[in-house]
Amino acid sequence: MIARFEHVYVLDVMSDDHPGIVAAVTTAIESLGGNLDACSQTVLGGYFTLIMIVSMPEPVAPERLADEVRKAGSCGSEFQVLARRAQLCQGYAPRHPCDRFVITAFGKDQPGIVRRFSQYLAGKDINIVDLFGDRKGEEFVLVGQLEVPSKWDIRMLQTDLEQMGQDLGFTVKLQHENVFVATNQLRLSAGHG
Repeated sequence: MIARFEHVYVLDVMSDDHPGIVAAVTTAIESLGGNLDACSQTVLGGYFTLIMIVSMPEPVAPERLADEVRKAGSCGSEFQVLARRAQLCQGYAPRHPCDRFVITAFGKDQPGIVRRFSQYLAGKDINIVDLFGDRKGEEFVLVGQLEVPSKWDIRMLQTDLEQMGQDLGFTVKLQHENVFVATNQLRLSAGHG
C-alpha cells in the first residue's frame, strides 16, 4: 500500500515539445521523494504543457520544487515552471447536482467564438472542466467537457446553443458524456473492423 503524503503541490510546466519531458519532470519529482497524484498534459502549436498534483513526504518550498524541475530540462530546452501549495479542499464545488456533458462546435473561424460560448455557459452556472480548441485553415473546432446543473432542461440548452451556433455559422451539439463516449467508441471500432 502506498502512503498518501500530506504536503501537496500544484506544478505547472511548459516547454517546446520534444520526447522525454514527462520523464525528466517525474524524475525530478521522485528525486525529492515526491509522488505524482494526478496530471493532465497536452501539446498545442508545438508547445508542451503539463499540470500535475504532486505530494511530498516533507514540506518543500514551492520555489525549490520549481527549481528542481527547471534543472531537469531535457534536450537543451528550458522548462518554464510554476509551483504552489495546493488547497485541495477549497476547489470549486457546484451549487447544484450536476451531470457531465460534452459540447462540440465547428465552423468557419472568427474572433470571439470561445468567448461567446463560454459567456453563455458561465451565465447558466455551467462549469467547463476541459476545453480543446483548434484552428485548421479556415475551420475552428471546439470540444468541451461540462458540468451542467441538473436544474436545466437539456433540450432548452441544446436549442440555445444551436441558435448561437447558427448566428455564428457553427454546428453545435450537446451530448451527455456517456452518449458521447459510446457514440465515439462505436465509430472507432467500426473504423477498425
